[in-house]
Amino acid sequence: MAPPAADVDIQPSPAVLDLPIKAKTVPGHSSDSRLAGPLEYSGSLDSFDQFDVTAVIGREFPKLQISEILHDDSKIRDLAILVSQRGVLFFRNQDLNIDDQKLLGQRLGELTGKPETSKLHRHALSNSKRGIAVDENGRLDDEVSIISSEQNRKFYADRAAQNSKKIASEGWHADITFENIPSDYAILKIVQPPSDVGGDTLWASGYEVYDRLSPAFQKLAEGLTATHYQPRFVQVKDAFGAELIDDYRGAPENKGLDFKAVHPVIRTNPVTGWKSVFGAGHQVEAGWINDVTRRESEIIKDYFKQLITENHDLQVRFRWNKNDLAIWDNRSVFHTATYDYAGKRQGNRVVSLGEKPYFDPNSKSRREALGLLE
Repeated sequence: MAPPAADVDIQPSPAVLDLPIKAKTVPGHSSDSRLAGPLEYSGSLDSFDQFDVTAVIGREFPKLQISEILHDDSKIRDLAILVSQRGVLFFRNQDLNIDDQKLLGQRLGELTGKPETSKLHRHALSNSKRGIAVDENGRLDDEVSIISSEQNRKFYADRAAQNSKKIASEGWHADITFENIPSDYAILKIVQPPSDVGGDTLWASGYEVYDRLSPAFQKLAEGLTATHYQPRFVQVKDAFGAELIDDYRGAPENKGLDFKAVHPVIRTNPVTGWKSVFGAGHQVEAGWINDVTRRESEIIKDYFKQLITENHDLQVRFRWNKNDLAIWDNRSVFHTATYDYAGKRQGNRVVSLGEKPYFDPNSKSRREALGLLE
């Protein structure tokens, strides 16, 4: 969980694609999605080899070099739509440099209607202050989260060590949901896989978690909000003297050291128009479901986590090789690392900020939208 900074200009290039703009639900509110409705995939990536990794989640492009399409807005927009539909996309042995990765992270959201005020996230803890370079030239960058096994073992020894006695499934989460404006897309490139073995990442579909609720429970969850809370950063600050970024973290609303935000339990993804369970997993472990009793909150949290962790058929697992890259949609996907290796592992993660989370009662579930309901 980290980020560091850069000098590349990632401001929007001249508009090539017209976005349907929606009227602001709050006059002058800058954190809404700009989409009037779900986007349709145009088919611009159909000529590239690709396959679904599971029926529910994940697609791999085994030969495509993203650098070859990076400046083609139609293809990048379609790429974002596929990420949102399939949850996570995988690419092998990518030659993207860190500036390219940052540009891609910003363009995925810009081309699919994210607010103009949402930029790349500056992680409070995993930033340039940790002194970990993002490239071979020693560059430090607050807009790149360094995924470092050495840093994790230092700050999170209770769960990041190979011999940890914690239940591994406790780690399921979506990125930075403690921010008022959390992430839409994340891009992770593993630049150094473990020298031994292991270090896989797993993803799980929040769309499918929603579809496995009964209609009555769906209705209950749709009326709830949850407080997402991450106290570990302040604990690390106090224990290790680690300086945190407490001002601007990629959006005007993301600042301070509370690391606490209220979001709908069921979230609508503006790109697909599909409903997803959002208030679940590690992001609400220290948080709670609002407006219910403490016991009711724990029951709901435990049940949602059980649906994520115990349904292997809504998960996908990816084994990394050097320079492999994954892109996922944090609005509708949970993921977790696997700490089963002794060697050093490092990756560069770019986390884009999206819209303020919302629930649209007129949105559909994934199964409903795809005609998969029984």
